[in-house]
Amino acid sequence: MKPGPRNLITDVAGLRVGQAEDARVRTGVSVVLGDAPFVAGVHVMGGAPGTRETDLLAPDKLVQEVDALVLSGGSAFGLDAASGVADGLRAMGRGFAVGGQRVPIVPGAILFDLLNGGDKDWVENPYKALGRAALAQAGRDVALGSAGAGVGAMTADLKGGVGSASVVLESGVTVGALVAVNALGSAVMGGGPEFWAAPWEMGAEFGGHGIGRHDPCLEPRPEAHLGAATTIAIVATDAQLTQAQATRLAVSAHDGMARALVPSHTPFDGDLVFAAATGARALPDPGFEALRLGHAAAVCLARAIARGIYHATPAAGDLRPCWQARFDRRD
Repeated sequence: MKPGPRNLITDVAGLRVGQAEDARVRTGVSVVLGDAPFVAGVHVMGGAPGTRETDLLAPDKLVQEVDALVLSGGSAFGLDAASGVADGLRAMGRGFAVGGQRVPIVPGAILFDLLNGGDKDWVENPYKALGRAALAQAGRDVALGSAGAGVGAMTADLKGGVGSASVVLESGVTVGALVAVNALGSAVMGGGPEFWAAPWEMGAEFGGHGIGRHDPCLEPRPEAHLGAATTIAIVATDAQLTQAQATRLAVSAHDGMARALVPSHTPFDGDLVFAAATGARALPDPGFEALRLGHAAAVCLARAIARGIYHATPAAGDLRPCWQARFDRRD
């Protein structure tokens, strides 16, 4: 495996990412848009998820493809971001055909960023407008760190953020990940600067610090960090997958979350992974290639999580330091 040319989820041909932020509220939205509808699956491992239209992603449901996937801040309020995306897609003529109508299929998930110091005293829910604004920005470039759904994110000890990474397999299949890291756990070992994801780093994409020391018996203290919870992600591939296979890809990708965040999948996190498959490439060996895809998805997600923390930038009023400030940009 090697990274794709951008080392971003948009190395998967046919996918674009749009992001929008509100600095005053300290929140934002990230959207993955397909040039055409794509197969999607989902798997939830956290104990406190917030989702929209995820029931549609079960393999036995009528609709087998979606138009976009949405990651948003805002807790339950943020679910409205997908409505803004759906409005924008409908205006483009996109959506599932029902008689003479088009109904865009836009599953989404949210993270909790209501206690990050931003001004949450809004008169009107801002997330619908943020969703539509993110859709309008969709392109191949992806801002990392303090952007989109990760702009107000936190972890146990550092500022969170949006991360992305990709790999190309020997078969030519591409796998990518996009994640908004807002975890109860930590992304760094023993206070850092080394990342839990270090064994899977490619080049020096998050500093090249290698593996640090840690105390495997250290107990987490969630009492001190409630409100900094839920990591939500999308893994994508250009492989041709069924909805059931996409769901299995999402399951496998959770291994990457567990490698990069300690602890992960807690009762206070809503940890969730969507999987997307554009179907451009047939798998040469569906059995063994599915195994390789799952491993690649886990590797991509672990790296994307570390990159999201690594690229976060400071802002006035932050409740957590960012990695770059704490470690004096020693990369």
